[in-house]
Amino acid sequence: MALLAVMVPTVTGILSFIISPARLREFIHLVGSIATSLIGLMLVWEVAKNGSITSQNQFFHVDALSAVILMIISIVSLTTSIHSVGYIRHEQQEGLLSGRQTRQYYMFYHLFIATMVLVTVVNNMGLLWVGIEATTVVSAFLVAIYKKGEALEATWKYLMICSAGIALALLGVIILYASSIAKLGASNQVLNWTVLSNANLMLQPNLVALSFVFIMVGFGTKVGLAPMHFWLPDAHSQAPSPVSALLSGVLLNCAMLGLIRFGIVAENTLHGQLIQHLFIGFGLLSVILAFPFILVQRDFKRMLAYSTVEHMGIIAVALGIGGALGYTAALLQMFNHSIGKSMLFLSAGNVNQKYRSKQMPRVLAMLRIMPFTGVVFLVGTLAITGVPPFNIFTSEFSIFVAGFQQGHAVATSVLILFIAFIFAAMMFQVMKMIFGEEVGERVTRGEVSRWSVIPLVLPMAFVVAYGLYIPASFTQLIHHASYILAGGGHV
Repeated sequence: MALLAVMVPTVTGILSFIISPARLREFIHLVGSIATSLIGLMLVWEVAKNGSITSQNQFFHVDALSAVILMIISIVSLTTSIHSVGYIRHEQQEGLLSGRQTRQYYMFYHLFIATMVLVTVVNNMGLLWVGIEATTVVSAFLVAIYKKGEALEATWKYLMICSAGIALALLGVIILYASSIAKLGASNQVLNWTVLSNANLMLQPNLVALSFVFIMVGFGTKVGLAPMHFWLPDAHSQAPSPVSALLSGVLLNCAMLGLIRFGIVAENTLHGQLIQHLFIGFGLLSVILAFPFILVQRDFKRMLAYSTVEHMGIIAVALGIGGALGYTAALLQMFNHSIGKSMLFLSAGNVNQKYRSKQMPRVLAMLRIMPFTGVVFLVGTLAITGVPPFNIFTSEFSIFVAGFQQGHAVATSVLILFIAFIFAAMMFQVMKMIFGEEVGERVTRGEVSRWSVIPLVLPMAFVVAYGLYIPASFTQLIHHASYILAGGGHV
């Protein structure tokens, strides 16, 4: 089934480019998206019910950790797929995209999904690196889809910075390979996660420590951790909004999964504080640096992108804090942030198309102009800044408790302080957009289309419901994943 999860979006992408009639292409796109999501959720269900799955001569391995990311991919890709139909139709009607660009959009969209699924299900750590590099190459075409100056500049920066980072990560993989081959001998399975994650495997500590430093900087660049985050605001603001939702909500978690996999191998060997200090250090720096950029921002998509840098930092801090509660809270934060931030980027797309601007001073009275999107944007902002009773409050509060329990009082206090600063900065910016009075040119009232509204219902239901109640089956899956994070093997 893991092979099917990669093949279905690949075939859908190829068909979306070949098929010319627009309505038939949209039909194939939607059918392929639904099939991809269903296969992903079936894999999650199978793992939650029977434990990890290894198939195709150990080429694929899906455990609880993979299942959490697969669930995120399935839910977010389904909502962005439906939203894409209305969004791309509008862009084509406005003359911003040609017919050929539309076909390219749908093709690269599904190939992007396929590469992210590959990252979550592949067993070999070298191929995991290949999968993460492939996500950069494919998503770069989506960032540059408008072929305008700013979009091309953002794409160039995205490719240059992430390629430099991924080259450092490759160096880390090679060093890890050198350590493992000295212990295990030449074998095509020597880089398999199921082999390297064995807690009794004694690799060379010096090589493993050096390897993880390169991996941390390399994959940390793709995750968007400061100070390697400079590609992220440009790419997120220039890409079409459904792609921004995928970049922020899914792609960064795939890169974080790679970081986590290598982190577990390193921790099994080092049994020290190096991994912990790296995660907390980069995480705190990301949260602290995000604050001034959010405060002075005028482009609302860039503001959301810097909020993503903040949340990747929070997740990294939680991973560094560790312990059962810290790991559980980190995984919950990954899920909650993905759903909430993708919802915000999709609603930001509606706002951009209605006001024809991403500049916050030009977006006023959103609640009166487009009431549904206005409510979603307000709820999303409250949720993403950690206001109760929404879902992110639950995971962030758990991270704070874990921080004090594990003896990281200073780091946790700094984290709480800057989260509070960012809450104030974002509410200051967004309140004017939601409730501000219209001046000058008036904007016609009403939503952009039904396609732009309907997909927002699903993530909003998660944002509200998961703040009040988390189903036992989901909690169990998260606990299994946190057990793997703690070095407990594959569940």
